[in-house]
Amino acid sequence: MGCSTEEWELWTWREVARALKVSRSWIYAKAGSGELPSLRVGGLLRFDPAQVRRFAAPGLVGGRVSLQRPSGEVAESG
Repeated sequence: MGCSTEEWELWTWREVARALKVSRSWIYAKAGSGELPSLRVGGLLRFDPAQVRRFAAPGLVGGRVSLQRPSGEVAESG
């Protein structure tokens, strides 16, 4: 009945950056604003891979992450 360690895997900002093809500053800005789900482990910022995938899925366009700004303008990373 125990949980495997895979179920508890957390990503660092580097792994999120690689998956989403974005910069460290972009990740910290989105995590800081609450747009990108994250958690603190000690003083370290960590990310649940499943939540990162859910965050990215609606905006994936040809391997790039598209984000719609409040103005309706679309900004692409990568």
